Amino acid sequence: MRTLLPSSPHNPMLQSPTTPSSRRRFIHCAKRSDSSPIGSSRSDWQSSCAILSSKVVSQEQAAVNGHTNGSVNLVPFDDKSLTPPNKKTTPTPLSITDLSPAPMHGSNLRVAYQGVPGAYSEAAAGKAYPNCQAIPCDQFEVAFQAVELWIADRAVLPVENSLGGSIHRNYDLLLRHRLHIVGEVQLPVHHCLLALPGVRKEFLTRVISHPQGLAQCEHTLTKLGLNVAREAVDDTAGAAEFIAANNVRDTAAIASARAAEIYGLEVLADGIQDDASNVTRFVMLAREPIIPRTDRPFKTSIVFAHEKGTCVLFKVLSAFAFRNISLTKIESRPNHNVPIRLVDEANVGTAKHFEYMFYVDFEASMAEPRAQNALSEVQEFTSFLRVLGSYPMDMTSWSPSSSSSSSSTFSL
Repeated sequence: MRTLLPSSPHNPMLQSPTTPSSRRRFIHCAKRSDSSPIGSSRSDWQSSCAILSSKVVSQEQAAVNGHTNGSVNLVPFDDKSLTPPNKKTTPTPLSITDLSPAPMHGSNLRVAYQGVPGAYSEAAAGKAYPNCQAIPCDQFEVAFQAVELWIADRAVLPVENSLGGSIHRNYDLLLRHRLHIVGEVQLPVHHCLLALPGVRKEFLTRVISHPQGLAQCEHTLTKLGLNVAREAVDDTAGAAEFIAANNVRDTAAIASARAAEIYGLEVLADGIQDDASNVTRFVMLAREPIIPRTDRPFKTSIVFAHEKGTCVLFKVLSAFAFRNISLTKIESRPNHNVPIRLVDEANVGTAKHFEYMFYVDFEASMAEPRAQNALSEVQEFTSFLRVLGSYPMDMTSWSPSSSSSSSSTFSL
């Protein structure tokens, strides 16, 4: 079992062996309390590898933000080449190739996504980076860490859905980590009702899926006449995997058609989402930003806050309105550093105000003077401002009725 544990700011990972009976590879990424990238130069990586080659540490617990917690796992995937038949594995230090830069143009990128094979995020990763090597992760934060630790070159994660709204967890992680948004993909939802071969709809007693998958198919399930219990699980593809692995014949899953192919399930009903215009937006994340351009439509994402509260919001928005810059999204999230601000008024008493961070997407490239001037003005009104990325907009057209392998909201 390969375990990656941070031992110092420039020594990002250590390794321990797999058991001989296992043919599946697990990669553990320990949670980190800071958000700075690991290593600042190639010499740092070489120094880290020199240290790794002389010291191997096995550790089951990692300190997470000052507390002891279990390691965070990537979803296992088969790699039989790692364990030759009848041969016991031994600890092997990571080499410089494990920490190598992203492949050159034309090579396969390693793209992290949250979920198991057959998840909608896997389809989003495939559209964002065709022919990529998709790396499944069991949590959103693990996908961030996979890129930071050079296990993956990119990550593709959902940030909002046209029906379900924003995925707040990923907005918080964008602020916590130092990855950059380098692109976006927007994909329609296409849900299927899946069950084991030979199972008929009238014999079903339960339907399982991600909470958003269940919500998006609520009316259709009723129209199908299914008087079943509806149970939420971690993700849609995971629901299909559970049915196949446990041979559960009274249960169906709401997942993609690709999940049916992977796990040997039958499609009992196709396109069962209540709204054919249900679309999920994913962002592509990388360690380095891309160079903004002006020869195609760009979008820029920022996050800002002010130490005196939300009264500055109007001034910030006016900076964009004055320059005719369209906003495509505005999202507020609690300011975890200062969640509540106390205001003492002599005549009224003490008032408590909730503090927020504001995430804004606007249609302009940072290469445009109007965008630069707008952010210069915004900086005057805010105590914190960070550009999350300036990247090409997804301008591809899509047809809800023909997107059998499309992406869904949070089912990763």
